[in-house]
Amino acid sequence: MESLTGLQATLEQVYNQMLPLCGSLIGAAQGIAGFAALWYIAARVWRQIAAAEPIDFYPLLRPFALGLAIMLFPGVIAVMNGVLQPVVAATNNMVQDSNAAIATLLQQKTLAEQKTPAYQMFVGTDGEGDRDKWYKYTHPDDPTDSHEGMIGSVGNDIKFAMAKASYNFRNSIKEWMSEILEVLYEAAALCINTIRTFQLIVLAILGPLVFGIAVFDGFQHTLTVWMARYVNVFLWLPVANIFGSIIGKVQQNMLQLDIAQIQSTGDTFFSSTDTAYLIFLLIGIVGYFTVPTTANYIVHAGGGNSLLQKINSLVSSSTRTVVSAGGGFAADAFGNQRENVTQSYAVNSESEGYFKDKLKN
Repeated sequence: MESLTGLQATLEQVYNQMLPLCGSLIGAAQGIAGFAALWYIAARVWRQIAAAEPIDFYPLLRPFALGLAIMLFPGVIAVMNGVLQPVVAATNNMVQDSNAAIATLLQQKTLAEQKTPAYQMFVGTDGEGDRDKWYKYTHPDDPTDSHEGMIGSVGNDIKFAMAKASYNFRNSIKEWMSEILEVLYEAAALCINTIRTFQLIVLAILGPLVFGIAVFDGFQHTLTVWMARYVNVFLWLPVANIFGSIIGKVQQNMLQLDIAQIQSTGDTFFSSTDTAYLIFLLIGIVGYFTVPTTANYIVHAGGGNSLLQKINSLVSSSTRTVVSAGGGFAADAFGNQRENVTQSYAVNSESEGYFKDKLKN
């Protein structure tokens, strides 16, 4: 688990190492921006000269501002990251505080479990259990096993071995499932951060080209879309941290319930390895993949759900096909109203359409 968490810092190092690669595209972007600036300025100056209007110099400064931003593009990225990084740091502190509280509660829960009769009977200090404690607990009328006998001793040995095996098996299965889901939970968070880092690197490297193309008329929107997309992707990690802190708070409340039940009843049915905990881990795994959608609520980067649009268009075309196929039945049931709606009245004259057959008869 700690190794998976440590990979988050590795991704940050990869981003910092790949960021200087954007400098290799600055020259090409400057060439594109310079060519676009000639057309941009010439078109406006020529129009104003042809119309005998005074030249407005303020709009002509836009290509120069974009060219300066391209020249200083690493500084532009540094400024954007510097503005957004405090959000990541603040949410990361939330997760660390939550994890520290969970670790403290887990230690308290472990100490409370070690004091329970079941743990002392079936695990004990050496992991082999304590048969004498088990016998005293299950035979309160004969705590000194004076009436056990040889045959009874063999039978009790078998009962104790079976009870210990059942206890260890239940805990082993729960621990095994818990560890698998915890790994998947951390892997989901790492997957989101990996995709985020990859997209940020691509956006940063190709940023100078976007700035250069944005000088052309008709491509000004590419600059705002790029900035919105960069901020949107950057916010994936803060949203994931907030989601992780929420799940951590749920785990803290469950562990506090576990400790209270152990202290009151000597056992617990909601533990870190029981059903409720596993369900919340599943919720966390699924919830991490909603992080991009949640970040889009904060900064909308444009574009819709292409899959949803394809499904809607497929359903709409299927509906039109069914309606068209059922047109003959509609004509017979409702007279000529269908053709009047779907076609012109000229088509439905006495020589065409519905009335043609009626006049022949």
